[in-house]
Amino acid sequence: MNRIGKIILLVFLCLAVGYLASIVTRESVDTWYPTLEKPSFNPPNWLFMPVWTFLYVIMGVAGALVWDKLDEKEEIVKKGLTYFFIQLALNMLWSYLFFGLKNPLLALIEIILLWLFIYETIAQFNKVNKIATYLFIPYMIWVSFALILNASIWWLNK
Repeated sequence: MNRIGKIILLVFLCLAVGYLASIVTRESVDTWYPTLEKPSFNPPNWLFMPVWTFLYVIMGVAGALVWDKLDEKEEIVKKGLTYFFIQLALNMLWSYLFFGLKNPLLALIEIILLWLFIYETIAQFNKVNKIATYLFIPYMIWVSFALILNASIWWLNK
């Protein structure tokens, strides 16, 4: 498969993960989430969809750029993609824990694990493709913000 095909496939996969996470999220955003006390820096609900869409697209591009180097750096590419897919699964799991189970504490514990896997994905991608590394930085920043937001919501509602 050529680079464009890999990009299309991984962007589609990342967007599909986002879509599946949104299925769990939708009902709670309208019913449970509005009942929670939130910090002053909580963004408006409309902001999440465009931000996550953008992040899923650049995550997919980053993953594909690394995948494209499989023939040149097989061992490190496989390791990087393993972290990539684990963090992607953890990304989806967070929505289930926070919005599906309505459990901010469990989601907080999980998002710390997600953050660590994103960090390690970046570290591995950096050994393969610098552009892929840079593409993952906005995601890391957003998840760092989400971690602080998650912790704040848990604290305010415990």
